[in-house]
Amino acid sequence: MRVVIAEDAVLLREGLIRLLAERGHEVVAAAGDAAELVAAVEREQPDIAIVDVRMPPTFTDEGVRAALELRVRFPELAVLVLSQYVEERYAGELLASNARGVGYLLKDSVTDTRAFLDAVDRVAAGGAAIDPEVVAQLLARARRSSPLDTLTAREREALELMAEGRSNAAIAEQLVVTEGAVEKHVRSIFQKLGLPPADGDHRRVLAVLRFLEGER
Repeated sequence: MRVVIAEDAVLLREGLIRLLAERGHEVVAAAGDAAELVAAVEREQPDIAIVDVRMPPTFTDEGVRAALELRVRFPELAVLVLSQYVEERYAGELLASNARGVGYLLKDSVTDTRAFLDAVDRVAAGGAAIDPEVVAQLLARARRSSPLDTLTAREREALELMAEGRSNAAIAEQLVVTEGAVEKHVRSIFQKLGLPPADGDHRRVLAVLRFLEGER
């Protein structure tokens, strides 16, 4: 297997090269920044790129941005990203682009050399390798960011009754409020769930679907 490594920490980079060589892989290039990584992939056409998320010059997102660019330009290129910490946004972007042939591991996992090398092989073969801590934090973020959490208690009650197929008049009767108050709640629900003005019945269906998905 032909491998390109992008890692600015010299000791870690040399350690990865040695590990991969012992496994029988050929490290065809080792880059110290994102620009070198892109150039190396263009030149060498490797099977997989192992990329640090944060690289020079700003040490923010150069590595993962280069990885996303390379995935677009070279769809068959497998990418395994290494990160010191869980970068939720970057992990989400990388996985959302196409989960085939993608890995996201914390650098601590490299100390388990067998597991790391197995992850490299799996990603290069078109599979995925996601650190359990990354998965846990992405799921937690998804729960935190649910638009249903922005609804007030009364709006949630109204949405639950909408899910039962009740009209605004029936909801008003059940909640012991005016129909005008229900209409206000419904408009607020549509806004919070990101449902732009459209056919009223259509938006009610979409709102109910969002509610049901969030209750799974």
